[in-house]
Amino acid sequence: MTTTTALDADPGPEPGPGSGSGPAKAKAATTDTAKESLGSRMAARAGGGAARVFLVLVALFWLMPTIGLFISSLRDSADINASGWWKVFTAPAQLTADNYTRLLDNDIITNSLFSTIMITVPSTLLVVVIGSLAGYAFAWMDFPGRDWWFLLVVGLLVVPVQVALVPVAKLFGAIGIFETTFGVIIFHVAFGLPFAIFLLRNFFAEIPRELLEAARLDGAGEVRLFTRVVMPLGGPAIASLGIFQFLWVWNDMLVALIFADSKNPPITVALQQQVRQFGNNIDVLAPGAFVSMVIPLAVFFAFQRQFVQGVMAGAVK
Repeated sequence: MTTTTALDADPGPEPGPGSGSGPAKAKAATTDTAKESLGSRMAARAGGGAARVFLVLVALFWLMPTIGLFISSLRDSADINASGWWKVFTAPAQLTADNYTRLLDNDIITNSLFSTIMITVPSTLLVVVIGSLAGYAFAWMDFPGRDWWFLLVVGLLVVPVQVALVPVAKLFGAIGIFETTFGVIIFHVAFGLPFAIFLLRNFFAEIPRELLEAARLDGAGEVRLFTRVVMPLGGPAIASLGIFQFLWVWNDMLVALIFADSKNPPITVALQQQVRQFGNNIDVLAPGAFVSMVIPLAVFFAFQRQFVQGVMAGAVK
């Protein structure tokens, strides 16, 4: 019996200079492996502890003005004028809550906070409610000219606020709502609705048609379909819209400066007037600015999960 071993096997043709094998091929494979391993190592390090430390440092650097404002709000005017806010780390006895006590005794600031709430809350609720109804109508209801009306809404997104200030001011003056809280609310609602309708219409359109048809087969009308099916599914997008609208109205100064009541302005205008009239009352301005900043931050963190879900909705199928 003849036994064939590996030594008796045909070794095949000898590698030629252009065959792509041999030392050149081995070297190329080694280089590719090195590149892959280098990329893998970089990717692993990007998600490791070094990257987290870097992101924490970036976050602290980004929050530095807010931290400085908060510490300044806890120092009296003499200490603020004498040294920077970081001096408190070596002299913690400078911290005091007297500034906030004086802030609560300042009728201009407290009334402006109340005025800001009276403008922001209705403006946000009206945009969310009307935008939800209109978004559902554009997404799932058939009516004449639906697509053309939606294109008109999309076109309104590019209209800047500055273009409408003069004609709207004349209109409000003619109908008697200039320098009133109602006029400011109407302006914010009018300019917030195009984005609200565009956002919610696109979100509602992603709801499976089969789900809505099943609800209709069970006898649900349009109102019940909207309140029981669409609204619960659209919660993340509605929460995101509410946060956007709340932050925009709360931090607005241009519209409030023109249309709000000059005797009872929102907090942004009130702080600007305080700087203009009393340039050295930093002990009132610092806590007032921090309070006006911390309220929208609290709203954002309270609805952070819904905000992230709304932003990421539709990104992953």
